[in-house]
Order: sequence, then C-alpha cells, then structure tokens
Amino acid sequence: MEIHLSSRQVLFYFLYLCTCVPMCESIRYSMPEEKKRGFLVANVLKDLKIGVRELFARKAHLVSENTKQYFELDSHSGNMFMKDKIDREALCGQTDPCILYSEIVLENPLQLHRIEVQIEDVNDNSPKFAKSQFLFEISEQTPRNTRFPLERAQDLDKGENAVQNYTLSPNEHFRLDVQSHSDGSKYAELVLEKPLDREKDTQLFLILSAVDGGLPKRTGTAQIIVDVLDANDNFPQFSQSVYKIKLPENSPLDTLVNKIEANDKDLGSYAHITYSFSQVPDNELRLFKLNKETGELTVASPIDYEKSSHFEMNIRATDGGGLSAYCKVIVEVEDRNDNAPEVTISSITSPLSEDSPPDTVVALFRVTDQDSGDNGKTACTINTNTPFMLKATENNHYQLLTQRSLDREKASQYNITITTTDRGSPKLTSTRIINIQISDVNDNLPVFQTTLFEMQLEENNIPGLLIGSVHAVDLDTEQNAKVTYSLLPGKVGDVPASSYISINSETGNLYVLRSLDYEEIKEFQATVRASDSGSPPLSSEVNVRVLIVDENDNAPFILYPLQNSTSPSNDLVPRGSETGYLVTKVVAVDRDTGQNSWLSYELLKATEPGLFTVGAQNGEVKTMRPVNKRDTFKQKLVVVVRDHGHPARSTSATLTILLVEGFSDPYMKIMEIPKDEVVEEEDRSLTMYLIICLAAISFIFLLSLVVFIGIKIQKHRKMIEDDNSTPNFPAGSNFQDNHVDSSTGPPSQAYNYEVCLAGGSLNSEFRFLRPLFPVFSVEPPNPQVNPRNSAGVSQELLSHSGENQLASQARASVSEDSAPRSGGPGCTVNQATGAIVNSGQNDWLSYQ
Repeated sequence: MEIHLSSRQVLFYFLYLCTCVPMCESIRYSMPEEKKRGFLVANVLKDLKIGVRELFARKAHLVSENTKQYFELDSHSGNMFMKDKIDREALCGQTDPCILYSEIVLENPLQLHRIEVQIEDVNDNSPKFAKSQFLFEISEQTPRNTRFPLERAQDLDKGENAVQNYTLSPNEHFRLDVQSHSDGSKYAELVLEKPLDREKDTQLFLILSAVDGGLPKRTGTAQIIVDVLDANDNFPQFSQSVYKIKLPENSPLDTLVNKIEANDKDLGSYAHITYSFSQVPDNELRLFKLNKETGELTVASPIDYEKSSHFEMNIRATDGGGLSAYCKVIVEVEDRNDNAPEVTISSITSPLSEDSPPDTVVALFRVTDQDSGDNGKTACTINTNTPFMLKATENNHYQLLTQRSLDREKASQYNITITTTDRGSPKLTSTRIINIQISDVNDNLPVFQTTLFEMQLEENNIPGLLIGSVHAVDLDTEQNAKVTYSLLPGKVGDVPASSYISINSETGNLYVLRSLDYEEIKEFQATVRASDSGSPPLSSEVNVRVLIVDENDNAPFILYPLQNSTSPSNDLVPRGSETGYLVTKVVAVDRDTGQNSWLSYELLKATEPGLFTVGAQNGEVKTMRPVNKRDTFKQKLVVVVRDHGHPARSTSATLTILLVEGFSDPYMKIMEIPKDEVVEEEDRSLTMYLIICLAAISFIFLLSLVVFIGIKIQKHRKMIEDDNSTPNFPAGSNFQDNHVDSSTGPPSQAYNYEVCLAGGSLNSEFRFLRPLFPVFSVEPPNPQVNPRNSAGVSQELLSHSGENQLASQARASVSEDSAPRSGGPGCTVNQATGAIVNSGQNDWLSYQ
C-alpha cells in the first residue's frame, strides 16, 4: 500500500530526527526511477563516517518506513542497492518530490540514521488524451476570438517530462492558445480567428498534439472534429464559476457531492443543457460521476484521504445548439479515523542470551498512524507477567528492555504482544507479537551413535555416490546444537584421504570422490570430526571404515594360446591318436576374487564337433574318439572361458590343430596335404630358384660334413660303436602326462615338440637327403642346459647349410605342463639329446 504523509506528519518526523538522542541528521540521496534490481544507490560509509568493519560489527541494517522494502544494505561494503524496480508514477502519483524514507539501524551502541531517497522522474510516459477524437459543435455565428477549452493530455511524468506544449495542425479558422494552471500544468484553448461559414465548410478536422519536455520528446495526438451549426447566439451560464465542497472520506457510494446548474436563454433545443467533465484526470473520473441531464455530482468509488485530499474538476454545460460554458468544482476531503496504528520493528535481538543483564535493549520499534490530528496520536502497552518493559523515547519510538534476569530452563522463549491504540473516535487498536528466543550456553559435546562406522561400497562406483552417513547429537539448543562435520587429515596409502571421500558438513553424508577398483584397494579408513557452533566450539571424532566390495568387472584373460600373437600357434596331432589324447591346454586367469574368478571352459565351435572335447574345469583339449585319415587336416576350435560372476563374463580363444601322419612344421607349406584338400597354386619360377639354391647349399654342406667326419671318425670310433649297438631312445608312450588345473595358475614349464618330416612330399617341398653317416652328440647330455642355448649350438654346427633354417622353423614351443610325447609313427625320440630317428622311409632331423 502506498503511504503519503501529510505536511504535519512530515514536520513531526523531522523534529524527531533532530531531537531524538540515538538519531543523527538525515542523509539524502537521489536516483532516477525505472532502475533495475541491484542498482547501486549510494555508499553510506562516508556519510555515516564509519568504516566497513565497524559497519559490519554493529550489525547495520536498513528499515523502510513504507510497508514495502525498496532498498537493501550490504553490511560488508556499505553499498545500498535497489531491491525492487521503482515506478515513480505508481509510487507517488502526481506528488512531487517523490521521497522514500528509510532508517539505518546501528547497534552497540544503538543509533539510527534517517535516509531520504528522492526518486527522480524520467521521461518514460507519453502524453495521452482521454479520447482519440473530440467533437465540437460550433455555430456559424460564433464571434472571433471565442475560446474553446480543450481536453488536457495526461502525462504521468512530472516537471520537464510532463506536457510542456500543445500544437494544432495548420488551418484558416482556429489557432491554439497554450496557458498554465496555478500548479504549472499546461492546458490549451482553441481560439476562433476567422468566422465559420456552414455553407462553405460544414465540418472541420484538426489534429491536436501534446508535447512533453523530456529527452527525447514524446508526443500524443487527438483529432478535433468541428461541426458547424446554425445560429445559436446564447451560451449556457452557471450560477457561479467555482464550487467549493467539503466531503468526508469513506463517504458511501452515490453520495451527492453537489448539483451543478446552468441556464440558457435560448428556447427549444438550444436551451436543452447537458453536463460533462472537462480536463479531468482519469483517477478523478473513477472517483466521481456526473449526471449529464441533471448536473448531479456523486461519489462513484471510495474516497481515501490518505491517497488524495484535494480534487479539482472542470464541468462543461452544453446547450442544444452546441454552445458550452465551464465552471470549476473544488472538493476538499475531510479525514476520518479509518486507519489503525501500525508497529514497525526497527531492530530485534533474538535469540537473547539467558545471562543478559537487566535494562538490555531487546527490540526497537516505531508506532505510526496514517490519520491526522487526534486520529493519528497513539498509546502503546505490552502484556504483563513477562521479564520485559517498555520505554518510550520520542516521536512514537519505543524500546523493549529486560527488567530482571532470564532463565532459559524456566522459559525458552517469550511471545511479547504489543498493543497500540489511537485517540480517534471510535478508537482503533492493533497488535503485534514479537517472539524472543532465549539462547543457551554451549556445555555439551556432540556424541556419535557408535565408536566406529563401517560402510560397504561396490567397486567401479560412480564418483559422487552416497556411501553412508554419520550422525552426532548435541544436547544443547540452537547454534550450540548445530553440528557440522568435517574430515580430519589422513592418508590412504600415499594419497590424502580427502581425495577418496568427502562429507557434507550439514548432513554428515559421506560421498566417494573417485571410482574405486577392488583389485587396487580393498578398504580404507577416515576420521570424521563433529563440531558444534557454540563459542568456544566443542567437538568429537569417530573412525569410518569403508570396505570395497568386489564385482565381476574383469573378463577372463587367455594366457595360452596367446590371441594377439603375430605368428600362428598351431598344435599337431598325429593321425591314429586314441581317445583321450591330450592335444593342448587353454590357460586363463581372472583378476576378480571369489566366485567371480571361478572359470569354466566350453567348446563353442569346432570343425568336427565330435572329434575334440574341452575339460570344463581345467581347459584341457583332448580327443573324444580316435583320429582317422578321413578327418579334416586342419581343425579349428573356438573355446569359451566363462567366470561365475553375475553377470558372467567370457572370453574366447581360437585353436588351430593340424592332423599329420608324422609331426611336421605347422607353419611351412611343405607338408603332405590329403587328396581331398585343394593345394593352392605356387609360383613355379620361384620354386625353381629355390631348388637351385638349395642344391648348391646342400652340396657345400655335404662336402663340409664329409671332411669333418673323416677327421673325427678315428677319435670317436669307440663311442660311435657303443651308440650304434644300444641306442638310447625311450618310447614316448612310457612317459606320464602331467597337467595343471586352470584354477592353480598358468603352467610352470615349457616343452618342445620334436617333429620329423615324412617322405612322399610334394614337388614344391624342400627335400633332404639322408646323411651318409649318423650324427652323434659330441658331449654328454646336460639336463640343466637351457633349451635355447642347446638350440644355439645346433644352429652353429649347421650354419653352412640351408637345412639349418628349416630346422629352426620346425621348433614349436608352447606353455603347458605336459610330458614330451613320441614323435609319431615312424619316429623315435631321444629324450636326453632331443634327436629324432626315422625308423621307416622318412627323412629325419634333430631339433631342440
């Protein structure tokens, strides 16, 4: 609600500001209207003559004298900002100047500073006429210089921004005379300069423009239509030119204000008079209505003295011939006691410490009444049986003081009822209840529910996930019972605990800050401190243990055979192998623990489904039936390894198994291919060059070998004879197969396949002649020698032959705990020396 103080009230208020002890002189500022929220009005530090620290320490705050708070004070900087957009026209209407009153309240000691902010007008409203067209009926006998008052344009702005001038479109009959009222407002009159001639012009159209004085200028227009009438030589006449009337506020609707009468000496229709408003603002048109036939002026809306106490209206009387006369009606509104007193709290201390001494100022408030005279005088009381009393200062200001000691244990709060009554008739009363909280002293520690909090968190969590909460209870009240939580410095390994976990200081909720991996960290601990907000603050601590729960987030990993190897990994199976023959073993591991790391193996796909089987627990690949010659030479198996997690994860391994008559190099394209398999075409010219080179190298090798054997044959004759008589080639079938369950880990040692090349090769293969003399080991076998070193010695001995290259390619080493097997049909393997002896028509080679 907008509040307009009367001159007497303003005078009393300024006397209070000058004489009241805690008050200082008024501080005046000005600002334009229509500024946005947050607009900086002024910095009050210089005018208050205090610093920022003192301003904050004294709890400075702003109290508006209006019912609405338009400004706010930043006690940290002293800046006074706009809290809401101000429209001067809506706030003050036509009142000038438009001033908003506020008070800055400083405590310790209590001091008031009056703030006056003058709202300056900006040109944000254009002049506006009540109607877009005005009709004038003017007799053709109207003499020159006859004046016709025009409707005044309304401009909500004030001063230079209000209407400053009126202009009329060019014409030959009328001119415009602009004049000013006593209040400075402009109005225009239409002056007849040239007599009208109805036979020449029956109707005239003029444009009336109202221009304000703002920058930029704003303009409002209306059309004037002049109807030229026949002769009517008498104007209506009022009994008096000015009517002064007193009207009580809050008069009932349709109350007769006055009856306006005018007479016309003409007869007939020219003597018929109608009444209408002229140059009356819109707000007055809403408050009053005029009977156009009788001239009775009545109340149309409630009249409020506090909004406006004075009205001026022009009444126009028009006869049937279009002649008009004007009079002025002045209405003075008389005040009535229709406003109850209001209590405005300037300062209140709540909560109030129970050890506060007597005469402590608890609250400061002011009592106001919008009425005037005795209707605006008030008296104030509070309820009894409370340890408080009222002390009146000046100008209706009161202090609420303590009159005896307080005891929070007896009463933790008080509801103080302030009753104010005015002296009007009838008396009006209003009440305001102030709640005073009594604060406690800080004498209790926050207490946790338990001495250790244990929480579980699944791995691979989302950062920021709530993992639990801690809670502590403080038996104190208000700020002394307000518990805040914090993490004490600590480390998880070499990393601060604060990088793993955070806590909400208000609720005690614990949040994990990063995604955790059970395989990296199993658990960690942190210490939480609960502190109250008392002075001095009290605190307690508790340990929080977070256990990481494993989840199935790692798929099984294939250790053998490697799936990303660039060189192929083939397994050889001799044709004729019996059921249960161990071909190879799939070895896999899983980084998870418990049930998530239990692995099972399953044959997903096979070239011949009934030929091979896979051990579900150990991953061993064995034959399900004997291997015969009708089985496909090249077998491909897809083995799936699954863990037992939820959901289960799996990995597949692809195995390539070659079925051979005897062991052969799986990477060479020189083995015998069954008749039912298609042999790819090879470059015959390249084969020719390879055969020529091989023949030359073989010749050099044989020549060197003959010379070398001739030199050594005498020295080792006895050893050669012993070896020829009792060859030490143990049968492969006598060796026991050793294998490891997949659950115990990867195989612990490697073994070598010993292969021999069968006869009957294709014409594109390399052929080797059988040596003229058997090759024997020069030194006794040493089981501790690294197989790779032994291979190096063999390669050095065969460095001059092309056969050495083929022998190095025939080595196939795999990781599996299995005993060496026999070289297959037609071959005998020496376990000590690694030599393969062809017992049939096959050529032989020794590979280590």
